[in-house]
Amino acid sequence: MTGELHWMSATALAAGIAAGEISSLEALEHFVDRIAERDGPINAVVQWDLDRARATAQRADAMVRDGTPLGPLHGVPMTIKDSFQTIGCITTSGAPELADFVPEVDAAPVARLREAGAVIFAKTNLPIYAGDLQSYNSVYGTTNNPHGLDRTPGGSSGGSAAALAMGFTPLELGSDIGGSIRVPAHYCGVMGHKSSFGIVPAHGQIPGPPGSLSQADLAVAGPMARHAEDLATALRVISGPDRWDAAAWRLEMPEPLHTSLGDLRIAAWIDDDYCSVDADTRTAIYGAVSALRAAGATVDTEARPQITLAKMSEIFTSLLYLALSGGHDRAKIEKMAAAVGEDQMSHVKRVTAGRHREWLTVHERRLQMRARWEEFFQDFDVIVMPVHPRAAIAHDHSEPMWQRRVMIGQEQRSYADLFGWIGPAGAGYLPSTVVPVGRDSDGMPIGVQVVGPYLNDLRTISVAGMLSDLLGGCPQPALALDS
Repeated sequence: MTGELHWMSATALAAGIAAGEISSLEALEHFVDRIAERDGPINAVVQWDLDRARATAQRADAMVRDGTPLGPLHGVPMTIKDSFQTIGCITTSGAPELADFVPEVDAAPVARLREAGAVIFAKTNLPIYAGDLQSYNSVYGTTNNPHGLDRTPGGSSGGSAAALAMGFTPLELGSDIGGSIRVPAHYCGVMGHKSSFGIVPAHGQIPGPPGSLSQADLAVAGPMARHAEDLATALRVISGPDRWDAAAWRLEMPEPLHTSLGDLRIAAWIDDDYCSVDADTRTAIYGAVSALRAAGATVDTEARPQITLAKMSEIFTSLLYLALSGGHDRAKIEKMAAAVGEDQMSHVKRVTAGRHREWLTVHERRLQMRARWEEFFQDFDVIVMPVHPRAAIAHDHSEPMWQRRVMIGQEQRSYADLFGWIGPAGAGYLPSTVVPVGRDSDGMPIGVQVVGPYLNDLRTISVAGMLSDLLGGCPQPALALDS
């Protein structure tokens, strides 16, 4: 069973461990050996917790032998993004000042994964304080994209996505405030789920500082994997009430309405003048639409919510900077606003003052937008849209970030233009599942977002899974294959 173990789903691996077909310790050592052999040029796995993991795996195997009731991820080895606190294991969030920080408690979703039986054995790389769509920092260095070492794996969950693409782990835990699950999944050709806002407690993630009890607006935690069944399993594990609401609050996510493509009503928002995509991205999404139609799904490429992409992006970006403003002093925000410029994101300057009145105004606009989405999903089960206007970009660590430029098609555009398709699901608090649908002319993966109604996370995961099955699943990079 160990031959192709690294490509198995976490769900199948858990079943194999429960049936005694393979031990948890054997699975753990398989992943450890694979990382040691292949991670050198990638630099996805940056911190180990092997003594604790081996002891946990041995206990997991004893529970199988003793007939003890097992959790849904029993004995499954997995890695965790380094922004999530892990008890007894260094957690840096890429920050030099936290290079030796050893948490005394797990982040909330990490604790739930352990309770479900997961064996957490290592941490994966990210940008400093999860603050970029590229994954590099002065503590652990730069993570490269397994499909092209000159490209970034995305950020901030870039190490997570790269590890999944290489078969270093069957499951990961990511976080997303500005696309930090969705972009790495798209760049690395894996699946990722941005959960509906508020259903996954993320206390214990950095930022904020260790010990913070508040959670930022827009920010969510969610699973990343290569198989839709693993996204659904892990989401059920990590979702539920937070520490404040546990006495009375319960979550019952709706099950998918349909399990057959022939019953689905799908909208497809393939391109938009506000944030135009390159030709390869457009071709890949049209290919996915054609596959869906051939399988019997009804797909409407003209349907749109009654609000423009430009308006949604503006609302999202205002909310994002308001959410982030608590971690920056006035001087830093003013410097950021000056670097961005009037022609790109002038609303950042309004955030300089950080007035609560500004948030109230934008929040009302957000709720009006959510109402438009609510109306739209009366007629459609999900909507498919790009993640980014292009595939993975080349490494560029120049500062300031917002003065970076990127090529999209034949045009040089602002770094900020990469975020144009992140806003609808982000500001709308909507679930979004990313699934690979093709490659660009350089062989880099291209994914799409499957976005659905608020709290219907299992629906978007289900549709993404059906689409993945249609298109052959997650692409395996050449560096991950046996020669």
